[in-house]
Amino acid sequence: MGDPNPALSGRLGQVFALDPAAPAVEFERHWHSWGELAATADAVEPHVAAGERVALLLRNRPAQLGLLLGLLRAGACVVAASPGRGVDRVRADLDGLAVATVAGAPEDLETFAPRVRWFASGALGTVSVTGGPAATAEADLRPGVAVEMLTSGTTGPPKRVPLSYETFARVLAGAKHYERGTDTRVRLRTGAVIVNAPLVHLGGLFRVLQCVNDGRAFCLLERFRVDEWLDAVRRHRPATVSLVPAALRMVLDAGLDRADLASVRSVISGTAPLAPEDADAFQERYGIPVLTSYAATEFGGGVAGWNLADHERYWATKRGSVGRAHAGCRLRVVDADTGAELGPGSPGLLEIQAHQLGDGAGWVRTTDLARLDADGFLWILGRADQAIIRGGFKVHPGDVRAALERDPRVRGAAVVARPDPRLGAVPVAAVELRPGAGAVSADELLAQAATVLARYELPDELRILDALPRTPSGKPDLGAVHALFTTHG
Repeated sequence: MGDPNPALSGRLGQVFALDPAAPAVEFERHWHSWGELAATADAVEPHVAAGERVALLLRNRPAQLGLLLGLLRAGACVVAASPGRGVDRVRADLDGLAVATVAGAPEDLETFAPRVRWFASGALGTVSVTGGPAATAEADLRPGVAVEMLTSGTTGPPKRVPLSYETFARVLAGAKHYERGTDTRVRLRTGAVIVNAPLVHLGGLFRVLQCVNDGRAFCLLERFRVDEWLDAVRRHRPATVSLVPAALRMVLDAGLDRADLASVRSVISGTAPLAPEDADAFQERYGIPVLTSYAATEFGGGVAGWNLADHERYWATKRGSVGRAHAGCRLRVVDADTGAELGPGSPGLLEIQAHQLGDGAGWVRTTDLARLDADGFLWILGRADQAIIRGGFKVHPGDVRAALERDPRVRGAAVVARPDPRLGAVPVAAVELRPGAGAVSADELLAQAATVLARYELPDELRILDALPRTPSGKPDLGAVHALFTTHG
């Protein structure tokens, strides 16, 4: 049934066939081969039509990875679904998708999708299909769409963005800009990459597709834990690792032995703001530069970032920037009211023209406040749609968060708005302390923040939590933080 016309689908099949016995993915210290991935794809392909929407309950496990790659090799449209959001919410999400087929682990399908057609896989190479052939109307097909990808869901329910096979092919080709050489041959490569980001979000999905597209083996972690990640680094000795800011701070706080990270030449960090102080502290402790990046689900991945050459030359004067535009991308900052392009250093709304969206792609306006300097370096100043108007004064949560995280006792902070009958809204904040911070009061943290914030920017209330609630991608879950103040405030 499948018709893998898209270039990405064909590439996956070519890589699977190179050496079926060669190791492809390690999970819990056990290697699975390219042949096992191919066997899962072979089992899926006869039962799915090109463009057919299939919801996939994605976990960082080999069986779900095999289903993902099998659906993509068949040219289907994968609708990413997270099984970690609670039974009622997951069931409601699946009901609202109007899909004929749901794929995933047998136990997840039993829990979340008992009344639909299944592609169930509990282990690589095994797929059982229940419910008979799909009655998919032609109007329900999404030809050319590879994934309906979940956004991070930091400010509310996650949304889905359709990403085409062409977009992924362009993003994967653009990623070569940051590698040595331009070898695009279909071959298996040496070394192993560590994938610790969730597959249900773009960071983990892209990392896996990049590995398979390049014919590179990888170690898949079910979730990020410092000890398991460190074990993988010791054994596989990668030159580059990827850590979201929350994970980077955990590694920083762990005080690891430098020798254990001796193979790592750089850390790539994205998905959420990273304080430059944390980047500097990481490099000082471990001798490894942190290359921050800027990405958005709508663009299929990164559009700006640092490379090592820029970091060595410019970090001292450009610290806090998220780097420069990737090859094929253009950036500009415009006035929010008039749309007029602003000059270097002027804050405004960020617009992006991304090659991965197609040769004729126009400028796309984001909701990110930003500034560009004369050398093309980009600073993200906050989200325009999260601004808090406090009695006529505009408060940017990103500024407040950054001020709180400047305190060396604070591991992470999240700032949200709380309605106020007199002022309209006020900022409130939750913070997570670093291990060993000792007894710290909210008043002490606010007093420290007051040295860099205006009086109207200071949170009206600050709560110290054992751990910030986070989304699967590691970002603070602002919806959950907001609920802390509205439910119990």
